[in-house]
Amino acid sequence: MTPSADNAKGAGLMMASMAAFTINDAFVKAAGAALPLGQILLLRGAISICALVMLARMLGALRAVPRRDAALIALRSLAEVGAAYFFLTALLALPIANVTAILQTLPLTVTLGAALFFGEEVGWRRWAAIGVGFCGMLLIVRPGTEDFTAASVYVLIAVLFVTVRDLTTRRMSAGVPSLLVTLSAAVAVTLFASGLTLVQGWQPLSVGTGGLVLGSAIFVSAGYFLSVAVMRVGDISAVAPFRFTGLLWALALGLIVFGEWPEPLTFAGAALVVGAGVFTLRRERRLGAKRARRGVPR
Repeated sequence: MTPSADNAKGAGLMMASMAAFTINDAFVKAAGAALPLGQILLLRGAISICALVMLARMLGALRAVPRRDAALIALRSLAEVGAAYFFLTALLALPIANVTAILQTLPLTVTLGAALFFGEEVGWRRWAAIGVGFCGMLLIVRPGTEDFTAASVYVLIAVLFVTVRDLTTRRMSAGVPSLLVTLSAAVAVTLFASGLTLVQGWQPLSVGTGGLVLGSAIFVSAGYFLSVAVMRVGDISAVAPFRFTGLLWALALGLIVFGEWPEPLTFAGAALVVGAGVFTLRRERRLGAKRARRGVPR
């Protein structure tokens, strides 16, 4: 396959993974009307872990890693727990498109975190993009208005946890299997969910709610599988911008399934966030190509 063909395949896999994860979010949101979040996460996790273990065994991903990487995997898993709890708690209370749009600030927060904590050089163009993206985020959450609730704070906290998760992933050795990292995070979230059920309680499963949880487990497992496949095909810097297609799925599912449609200010904020994110990813790709041509390590 030519590089362009690899990138096209990678873009398709990225869009498919975003579709799977967003559909999973819709199933969780629908199930959350009748079931506590802890119960949903525990049942979903038990099913998805079985699928991930089988996939990891097939791909030879179940192997020991250096102690340093094991510590980073543990830290990443804890960050995944925080991200899952705060994101999904916000998702149950806010329109799915709003929550998804705020999450699109991730490329900006990761760039900011890399500059602050790892000393990575960030030029004025990316600083400007970060500023524009954060202005867009403010248009979505609108602090100081009646639309700004505890759930709005939760989704911002989720962004911080996801940023820690992704920055931790950057520090791992290249040889650490992506699927092993994903499996570790799934186990951590499921263990947390088991404790959460002690606080939130347990509700009987009906055929309908059981189907929603099963659908969530199927699509989150598919999302994990596709996200691993993305890492193996094409240039990730070329296909990463296609992660923003998740917002399109969130808009469609919000309207069709939940009857939600964002306000004009939310659309404006989402456009700023996505535009700034795409610019940042493309800028990092160009800078990475320049460093490679000069023989400078990234």
